[in-house]
Amino acid sequence: MYYRLSDQIALRSWIRLEGAYYRKNIPAPQALTRREFSTLLLCDGEHDLEADETLSSLTERGLITPCRQGEHPSEWSAYRRIENRCFPKMNLMITGRCNYNCLHCFNAADNAPLMSEWTFEELCDLFDQARECGIHAFTITGGEPMAHKRFMDILREIHRRGMFVEELNTNGYYLAQDVLDGMKEIGCRPLMKISFDGVGWHDWMRNRRGAEQLALDAVKRCLDNGFKVKIQTQVHRRNVESMMPTARMLNELGVANMRIIRTTEVPRWTANAGGACLGMEEYYEKMLAFAEEYIRSGMEMDVDIWNFLRLHPRGRCFRIDAVTCAGGGYRDGIPGCRDARGMVAVTSSGDVVPCLQISGTMLKMNTHVGNLHRDKLKDLLAAGPYLENVCSTVGDIRRNNPKCGACRWFEACTGGCRAMGFLYSGERRDWYGEDITKCMFFEHGWYEKVSRTLSDWRNLSPVS
Repeated sequence: MYYRLSDQIALRSWIRLEGAYYRKNIPAPQALTRREFSTLLLCDGEHDLEADETLSSLTERGLITPCRQGEHPSEWSAYRRIENRCFPKMNLMITGRCNYNCLHCFNAADNAPLMSEWTFEELCDLFDQARECGIHAFTITGGEPMAHKRFMDILREIHRRGMFVEELNTNGYYLAQDVLDGMKEIGCRPLMKISFDGVGWHDWMRNRRGAEQLALDAVKRCLDNGFKVKIQTQVHRRNVESMMPTARMLNELGVANMRIIRTTEVPRWTANAGGACLGMEEYYEKMLAFAEEYIRSGMEMDVDIWNFLRLHPRGRCFRIDAVTCAGGGYRDGIPGCRDARGMVAVTSSGDVVPCLQISGTMLKMNTHVGNLHRDKLKDLLAAGPYLENVCSTVGDIRRNNPKCGACRWFEACTGGCRAMGFLYSGERRDWYGEDITKCMFFEHGWYEKVSRTLSDWRNLSPVS
């Protein structure tokens, strides 16, 4: 009997990942056993295969379908061997331009507006490179990505190549009904990550009168059109008391998730904060008080409190972000940053960076690990300083940072956030710097404080 790969499946191999498949619109590849992989290689419409358990299993899982002889897999589905390391996703800043002038923009090295932008032709070439490197999903960001004149064409070009847009970061200004209709027409339904910085405070943070109402209108419009919405909220001393009223309003609207982010001391915010920046201990204290009130509120919206807590009301459970290896699950080979290891971050000037949240800081320091106007993506994902950074493991952190290596909490926190380690580790300025916010979290007893305060809910991140 003849079989071919299903239209929803793409068979791939990368360096150090021999045999995996993508399912359309699912970002992460799934590894295959050797027997499964060798069987799938024969599912090309040309090999007459005898029925066995492996074929039955692959058929039941929707990876293959019976066919006539000569009926081949689609060009996207057909097996490809890729000569670079596997990176399923790209976080792509298509433009640095923005219709707002936010006080805290982490992409900027100073208060000057960012003017860098990819041309449409450059992006089409980049998408070809990304496809050849085995990238499957995109987060599209800026600046304000929808300020790019070819924004809708950019989405079409991604989907035309069999890749998809998983997330869109936006201030919501341009999310009109015709734009949403256009997205639905091309099968593009990203998670809409819309910025909203607290009831009564959004205009100030975004440096634009009327921005608050425009953002709320965009949220409602997206929800009415069946798009999932995640709100991203910057928190600081001035707006911290608005977090609970904001959560109530978003919960009533039907927002799925609210992410509260401590506004970090990147160059632009440092220049503009005017004393509004929350210290880390102050942030922990305020956010724990918020979490305690929130879990008793009866609201159902999930809340992520950046670098601190994740609250899941439907399951009456929480996760402590500082614990990256719960219950003794530590091993040296875990990536130093799972996000950086799986997602290539690219700025509007073409720089490839381990994390977009430190792009402005790297620009100010004149630190570069690759640029896609000069280097081929395939080369950067096969060897060099960028790959060394993002492929470093927690074992590498332990060996390269004596403080982390000697810490009794290391196997729980695994060195913390690599971007935070880069930002706050003093003179080290490398990927192995300790994340002092996690040091403070554990050394000052915040693990115990959180566990005690939220004891009515189940802790998904117990420390052994």
